[in-house]
Amino acid sequence: MTEELRAYGGGVVTEPSRRTVIVSSMASDSHTWNLVYLELLVGELGFDVVNLGACVPDELLESECLSRRPAMLVLSSVNGHGHQDGLRVIQRLRAFPELRTMPVVIGGKLGVGGALTAEETAQLLLAGFDAVFDDQQGAASFRRFAATLSAGATQVEA
Repeated sequence: MTEELRAYGGGVVTEPSRRTVIVSSMASDSHTWNLVYLELLVGELGFDVVNLGACVPDELLESECLSRRPAMLVLSSVNGHGHQDGLRVIQRLRAFPELRTMPVVIGGKLGVGGALTAEETAQLLLAGFDAVFDDQQGAASFRRFAATLSAGATQVEA
């Protein structure tokens, strides 16, 4: 029994676990600075982060989500093709029964002509995204969304 567990009288100690969030770009986007920023932000929110990097093929996104079962998938776009790529990717992910309830969000520069229209945002949500964060929004709305995810816990037997 460790010293820490003795302090709790040798009983069952519940310690919070850090759940994993996957951060990624999509196949057409080679930008990485946004992913570094997101990795730091999500880490500050108390999650472990797996950063898949830039130009991630759809098949790699699928296999990583299936094997890791993350608390959330965060897709980021800077090249302006996020709306188009996001529609394709979310349909592929939601086709897997195991991934139908996984929270998936998309953000960044999602259109080449500026901010998305309300109709384009609605398309992404209807396709299966849980939230859409346009690059005009600050990080506060993303932080509020992430805070709604349960922290989870593991039990350590003393």
